[in-house]
Amino acid sequence: MTGLTADLVVDGREPQTPALAPNGRLLCYVLAPISRAGDHLDTELWLVDTDDVASRRATGDTATESQPRWSADSRTLFFLSDRAERGTPQLHRLTLASGTVTTCTSWRGGVIDHLPLVDPDLVALLTEDEPTERDARRARDRDDALVVGEREPRARLRLLDLRTGRVASPQVFGDRHVVEVRQRPDGGPLAVLTWASADNDHGPRSGQLHLFDPTTETAENLGPVAVDARSLAWWPGDDGWHLGYVALTPPLLQAGTAVFDLAVETRVLRNRTAGLSMCPTELCQTDTAPLVVFADGLNTTVARLDHTDLTTVSHRPGRLDNLTATATGDTIAVRTGARYEAPNVHIGAPTGPLRRVTHTRPELAGITFGTQQPLAYRAADGLDLDGLLVLPVGRTASEGPFPLVTIVHGGPYDRYADRCQLFWFPSAQWLAAAGYAVFLPNPRGGQGHGHEFAASVAGRVGQQEWTDIVTGIDLLIAEGIADPDRLGIAGWSHGGFMSAWAIGQTDRFRAALVGAGIVDWGMLAATGDNGQFEAALAGSTGWSGIGPHPHDAVSPISFAGRIRTPVLIVHGTEDTNVPLGQAVYLHRALRHFDVEHEFVMYPREGHSIRERHHQLDLLRRTRAWFDRWLQPPDGRTPVDGSPS
Repeated sequence: MTGLTADLVVDGREPQTPALAPNGRLLCYVLAPISRAGDHLDTELWLVDTDDVASRRATGDTATESQPRWSADSRTLFFLSDRAERGTPQLHRLTLASGTVTTCTSWRGGVIDHLPLVDPDLVALLTEDEPTERDARRARDRDDALVVGEREPRARLRLLDLRTGRVASPQVFGDRHVVEVRQRPDGGPLAVLTWASADNDHGPRSGQLHLFDPTTETAENLGPVAVDARSLAWWPGDDGWHLGYVALTPPLLQAGTAVFDLAVETRVLRNRTAGLSMCPTELCQTDTAPLVVFADGLNTTVARLDHTDLTTVSHRPGRLDNLTATATGDTIAVRTGARYEAPNVHIGAPTGPLRRVTHTRPELAGITFGTQQPLAYRAADGLDLDGLLVLPVGRTASEGPFPLVTIVHGGPYDRYADRCQLFWFPSAQWLAAAGYAVFLPNPRGGQGHGHEFAASVAGRVGQQEWTDIVTGIDLLIAEGIADPDRLGIAGWSHGGFMSAWAIGQTDRFRAALVGAGIVDWGMLAATGDNGQFEAALAGSTGWSGIGPHPHDAVSPISFAGRIRTPVLIVHGTEDTNVPLGQAVYLHRALRHFDVEHEFVMYPREGHSIRERHHQLDLLRRTRAWFDRWLQPPDGRTPVDGSPS
């Protein structure tokens, strides 16, 4: 038996963003390392022949390569690469017939995104404005005061003519930030999604949809869209063309997602997924009816959307992402895995079965994982809930009780799917290898159970979602799986909030991990990237009048005086989603109340930890922390052979 080590976890490579050629004969995917050793993430493009599953690397550069897109005739692959200047991606094209790679742009500042159009000579680009001589002078002279609202970066729509290399900049959307572009399958206009600004607090709440004619370079405004709209797709109907997108269900900013269907001619807008007990995650355009991916409890459903019906075509175990399809929609490729298998690219008919065409983590083949099983139980108020239980490696439930660590997912609009639970952050299989049982709950507020399930925590975080988690822990204790005297709790982001919240509500946990967690909702609404979305969760902001405010009652910092549980706090110093001040606040409170804790900051890291040595430190430090406080009394040695 091969033991699981931290190096095995972080040194792997995984496929990302598969792209099927419209004719279905070739597939391209990005092969990316899990961790980054230097300043740049070196990725690779790989091509797969879908008939014989033969793979070859598309280019030989040391570069960050991303966003593979096929031409309409399947003869050319376009992609972004920073081979010429690291950190500055430019558009490149690979001509399959000759195998030659050509650099298509030299845009100062780089290319953000691109879309090859049906016209073989045109590619739509998203780029920011190139710096002017005045900008360069200001930077050189350090006369560079930043004035909010002035000269803020905006992605603009450009048109690249491949015959001349000329990049045109149509002046059609004013000062709006372009987010996404999708061309009608017949070569007609482009659907263009814009925000008022690139600010994540304001932009997603200010979306508008436009039609853009690349021939005349004119635009038509279709009006506002629902909040956080994304994943555009066209399809034909009896009443003309329809344009769909995924967005939050109005009117709250904490809500389940829905598929919205806009009849372009009549401007009639419909919610096509209202009342469903699952949540759409993405749309995939074809020449006919688009495909829809749904988070469906612990698993995934794929459906086909046409003018009148939403028809389920398959159910898949676990999670399915990055759906791509041929022009006809008869063949799809996805990124998916299994309980004991890391994600790979699979291909087949939408109705299944799917065959795996990549095998990017062979080093995990000899690893013995802890047994993973779905859980179904009911909340205190009778609501149906689900989650996962992962047992210690080599143990069965009848051998319990075990020390139990509960890991709460982030979001809260996320979920645990029935897939391999092995990641760079503290995860179930990493702890199971050290002798722990791990509970992965899906409390209300998350994805996969419809709109009402997700919206139920708006303004009430830490309330019923907390009791949902406690109910699951008590169930595992009653079944003899969890040792009530050796309970730990952990989480990242919103999961970090729930971990901090838990130890302020009870002293039943002997150890806690708060990773990039929220401790003060008012401060997060004021300083985090997604301010108003956070305020929707917490129920108020600091400017909601003279306090106390509703968010004070759901902020863990308000209960810091009750905490007696030892806490490991970990946070990236450059995190703008949940700024470092949240961790500092908790650290100072615990120091004030003389609570045992350890505070670890990772330089240069944002909301996710990316550097290799930081990921290794996080994994090892987490296990050591729980070993210190929850170490089994029999002194069993973890299966990787390292001491407890």
